Amino acid sequence: MSELSIIKGSCLCGAVNVSTTSTNNKVGACHCSMCRKWGGGALLVIECGSDVSFEGEENIGIYQSSEWAERGFRKKCGSHLFYKFKQKNQYYIPVATRISLKEKKAFSLSRIQVKLISYVVFAQFFSKLSLDFDDGDDTK
Repeated sequence: MSELSIIKGSCLCGAVNVSTTSTNNKVGACHCSMCRKWGGGALLVIECGSDVSFEGEENIGIYQSSEWAERGFRKKCGSHLFYKFKQKNQYYIPVATRISLKEKKAFSLSRIQVKLISYVVFAQFFSKLSLDFDDGDDTK
């Protein structure tokens, strides 16, 4: 594996470093209620599959957010480090983890494709998907 194919990031304080050789140039956006509560808005992530490694793993806290997924965070500075589907060991690394884009030209902002992943997640685990959109109008 060449050094140029590695994508790197870190938590705010630098105690945890994350790296992946994922070549996916798509940014996923999940705006389910849990992701919004976790980060104050849509969770923007890079899909990394299972090819993710961490330095400083002793500094990572894990929250079992559902039967099928967990969220990783830095115990001290609170940085969001990953969202992970446990069954497939598939990681989604938040863009805000400061993934280094210098070595990876495929991540040029003009070429990033955004897709909504929350509906895909629910569709995988529920046979019938019923969506109830809240338009934010509390006067009804």
